[in-house]
Amino acid sequence: MAAHPYYPLDLEIVGYLTNEWDTLTLVSIFASGCTAIFLATYVLVMKVHPKISNSGCIHLFFEGYFAYNFRRMPSMQDLFGQLWKEYSLSDSRYQTQDAFVLCMETVTAAFWGPLSFVLAGMIMTSHPLRYPLQAIVSLGQLYGDILYYATCLFDNYILGLEYSRPEAAIFWGYFVFCNAFWIAIPLYLIYTSLCASKKAFIALAASEGNGSMKTANRKAAKSE
Repeated sequence: MAAHPYYPLDLEIVGYLTNEWDTLTLVSIFASGCTAIFLATYVLVMKVHPKISNSGCIHLFFEGYFAYNFRRMPSMQDLFGQLWKEYSLSDSRYQTQDAFVLCMETVTAAFWGPLSFVLAGMIMTSHPLRYPLQAIVSLGQLYGDILYYATCLFDNYILGLEYSRPEAAIFWGYFVFCNAFWIAIPLYLIYTSLCASKKAFIALAASEGNGSMKTANRKAAKSE
């Protein structure tokens, strides 16, 4: 009989301790925490800019926690540790010091998290570099999430390794739904960044064209 709930059931997880809180409690705490952060951010900055990002907290603190504690994850019993063990029901690689998820989460926490806060400040001040940075951060998030899905699907279909429990709520709720945000939102932000960049270059070209026309007109007037 397996000593843990993760797939494959014969997976060796050294030092695993069962969560002290049940799934409903953990999910409720996580949802309440996210709601509190989003509402506080909304109240603070909505009057300044309605499209500011909230992703920095999740990337920096939650994923940074995993990157820092990855060796001890199976035995962690604080809130974030139990949340990661709950999520790991849909991807047991988070309990086995897997090289890919560690590197992916570390890059996310070290770069995309802090840059999300920088981007938030740029949005609030309408900084001219807002859209280029938004495209960079969004592309990084999109690339990481696509690789996350791709490596898991490769291991499943090519190597026959199943990391998620078979329950639909776990696979579709945790693995698919929770990660789909980091594909849909970055795609939208990349699109808006490209549109803004296009408008800027069109305006620049028109301005330069008008300037050249004015110069030509002045030269023509002088020659007369």
